[in-house]
Amino acid sequence: MKSKYSRVLLKLSGEALAGEKHFGLDNDVIRRICESVKECADMGVQIGIVVGGGNFWRGRSSEGMDRTRADHIGMLATLMNALAVGDMLEQLGCDVRVMTAIQMDTVAEPYIRARAVRHLEKGRIVVFGCGTGNPFCSTDLAAALRAAEIEADVIFKATMVDGVYDSDPKKNPDAVRFDTITFDEVLARKLQVMDSTAAAMCSENNIPIQVYNLGNHDDMVKAMQGEPVGTLVTP
Repeated sequence: MKSKYSRVLLKLSGEALAGEKHFGLDNDVIRRICESVKECADMGVQIGIVVGGGNFWRGRSSEGMDRTRADHIGMLATLMNALAVGDMLEQLGCDVRVMTAIQMDTVAEPYIRARAVRHLEKGRIVVFGCGTGNPFCSTDLAAALRAAEIEADVIFKATMVDGVYDSDPKKNPDAVRFDTITFDEVLARKLQVMDSTAAAMCSENNIPIQVYNLGNHDDMVKAMQGEPVGTLVTP
């Protein structure tokens, strides 16, 4: 099997790692996700992964807490997820490095762009934790930033639906799915692909986003080979 892409950035939400538990980690779900990642890595694709932390912490819902402190707690939640994903990939036989935007030398490598690129060139999967390392920045923005920094061909965004719709398909049975859509349309329609800052960064850096259904575990591999899966958001 041959991939359409040589280097990709995978964005995983924290909620996705919790499965039906909706909190914490579901090892069976993480294993299935990581099996798809390994299959893509075995095709020769260089893979970076940014994980969210919503399965442990939703900082914006922390009433009365200082926003900066709440966001720092959220960054620590993303690192827990990054370590869990990294561990599962290692169990599957992958060579993995976990890097963190907040320095924690005894837990993970500090994020240094050149070092991350070198890991990718050596065939290692790199899992990025702690978002951008800054408060007031989403993990979507971290995914866009890391994708730009490592010069990824595309961002793969795993969601709980099979693409981008003109309205919420869970609430509107007549919602229409797009096969392709531009960033300008996404921003104009205020579609929830990524937050607007992250979408704008991807648009400015000509990084497309492939949105696919996390529950269909073959979709990542199919999309990697260029098959029409989910929705492709293009500059």
